[in-house]
Amino acid sequence: MKLLLISNSTMPGEPYLDYPKHEIKKFLGEKSLTAVFIPYAAVTFSFDEYTQKVEERFAELGHHVVGIHTFTDPVKAIEQAEAIVVGGGNTWQLVRMLHERKLVYAIREKAHYGTPYIGWSAGSNVACPTLRTTNDMPIIDPLGFDCAGLIPFQINPHYLDANPEGHGGETREQRIAEFLEINPNTYVAGLREGTMFKVEDGSIELIGERTCRIFKKGQEPLELAAGDDFNFLLK
Repeated sequence: MKLLLISNSTMPGEPYLDYPKHEIKKFLGEKSLTAVFIPYAAVTFSFDEYTQKVEERFAELGHHVVGIHTFTDPVKAIEQAEAIVVGGGNTWQLVRMLHERKLVYAIREKAHYGTPYIGWSAGSNVACPTLRTTNDMPIIDPLGFDCAGLIPFQINPHYLDANPEGHGGETREQRIAEFLEINPNTYVAGLREGTMFKVEDGSIELIGERTCRIFKKGQEPLELAAGDDFNFLLK
């Protein structure tokens, strides 16, 4: 498989998809291709608007996207895709629509045969076995928590080490601890903003200047940086 799983689309004060754009270009290669873009995580703006926003950035890189919502047969669109791109937004709506349109299996099969997959935020969540480490409010019944399972571990995108000053609720680490209490055999990667995982040729690497925090029940959290060995996550 060939996966680029990005924590967030945009860093504060930067243009949309600016920080990951060079990695996206390297990942997709020099030859121009047109990816099928899945905008289903958009809730407060249209799928057309979302697709156009992503297309503007990809066109700068010499590539293009076309929205899956414009196809009469979305499963066939995935089966014929040169690449798959899944945007961020609300993971619950995204998973709901993937299930409704029978796309979870189609994405899994296509990616397993080597079609490049790029996702950010919710798009990274759906590469995991389930959506249960998303940060999003459950605004809709997802018709099942199962996702594409392109990786065997869970990602928590936008990972934060502490709550904002004055906030008394549970930290992200405490919420992950709750997940691990129920799912003791699963690793969770706290993927901080400005970082991403690249999976290729059976190995995984972290890209970005910040470290990644790895959680497993019964173990002290690990802080690993780019260049460290993350391959245990794929076993």
